Amino acid sequence: MRDVLYLEELAQAETLLKPQRIEVLRQLAEPHTCTEVAQRLGQTPQRVYYHVRQLVAAGLVEQVAERKVRGIHEGIYQASARSYWLSPRLVGRLGLRRAQDELSLGYLLDLVEEVQADIAALDRNAPELPSIGVSGEIRVPAERRQEFLADLRSTLEDLFTRYGGAEGDAFKLAVACYPKGENDD
Repeated sequence: MRDVLYLEELAQAETLLKPQRIEVLRQLAEPHTCTEVAQRLGQTPQRVYYHVRQLVAAGLVEQVAERKVRGIHEGIYQASARSYWLSPRLVGRLGLRRAQDELSLGYLLDLVEEVQADIAALDRNAPELPSIGVSGEIRVPAERRQEFLADLRSTLEDLFTRYGGAEGDAFKLAVACYPKGENDD
């Protein structure tokens, strides 16, 4: 079972985003038969089997074993991942974006989507995934905002210049700077 399954296909999202299937998926965090899941949810085994078939077809559930009960082969199923991450691309672009520069919120949303896709594609079973996450709050008076952004850009450009050679392991650096909302604590 994977930690996270990143969903980029609309068909997968449509299969997943049905309340009954989400409940079935929760039950399949551990391997179970459709009959066992049906008992837990108060449903018929046939109804649960229908949903499990849809989840298997979408790659969200896997048959992990099979057992013979009263001459009938019964599948044992388990969720493919502990959690599912929907790509923002599934929604698509809403409206027209006027500014495409690095100072627009649209650019920031595109960057976050790109980082999300990159992280989801990493092999979480690799023995070492060197990474760092830093988050903090900086308070800048309105009259110094441009100075702050220029300093930030200069510092990052210095890092890119210093470590931007063709040798060594490649790391992607993404920095997001945005106004903090009034009610964010």
